[in-house]
Order: sequence, then C-alpha cells, then structure tokens
Amino acid sequence: MKKDHLNAVVKLLTAFLVISVSTFLAVVLMRHDPALVTTAVWVRTPLVAASAAVLLLFAHRAAAGHRSSFRRLRIISVVVLAAIIGVVAWPGAFPTWLRIEQAVCGALMLNVVIRANLRTVRSSMEATPQEPTPIAVERTSGP
Repeated sequence: MKKDHLNAVVKLLTAFLVISVSTFLAVVLMRHDPALVTTAVWVRTPLVAASAAVLLLFAHRAAAGHRSSFRRLRIISVVVLAAIIGVVAWPGAFPTWLRIEQAVCGALMLNVVIRANLRTVRSSMEATPQEPTPIAVERTSGP
C-alpha cells in the first residue's frame, strides 16, 4: 500500500517538475514581453522548478524507505502547496497565465500532500527499520 502511494507521489512530482521546467523555459522565450514576464515571474519560476526537483529527490528516497526523506517530503510539500495557493489567490501579483499554471501545479501538489500524509503511508514508514547510521572507522598508522 505504501509503495503504491509513494510511486504515485513520484509520478505526480515528475509531472510537477516537467511543468515547472517547461514554464521556466517559456519565461525565457517570452522575456521580451514585460506584460507576460514580470520580475516576480523571473524570481518565482526558477524557485518552483528547483523545489520540484528537491521534492522529487525526496520522493525517490522515501519510496526507497528513507524515513528522513519521507519526513522532509511531507513538510516541504505542504509549504510548497501553501505558496502555490498564495500565488493563485493573490490577484494582480502574477500574470493570469502563471496563475493558471500554478493552479495546475497546485492540484498535483494537493494530491502529493494527501498521499504522503495518509495514515497507512505514515504508519508503514514508521514501521520500516531505522536507516543505517554511518560507522566511524578509526585509522591506525602502519606497523
């Protein structure tokens, strides 16, 4: 059950990353139109793409059983969703085309947040064995 939900999270975050990178590339192509590409758009789009990449990394690691990555995924996905809601709800701060794109990304992130916070997923991640801790190796000099 956990694996199904986390694999779905990986797919959702892959879509989020593709959309975010595509949006940034569109911003670069439309850079000469100040009505479409404002300073806020220049700042927001690379940050969203970077956060999508980080979330995808955490999702892959969580699916492999890393509890700390799962915890980070749960926390950061909520923060990203809140930021997206703010962008979509704040009239005039961003062009309409970006608000629509962010609404699509918000739908993906809402699904990620819901799946990552399901009781069955959380409890199965807590039941997995603790991640191995690095062992310090003491070096000795030669004979």
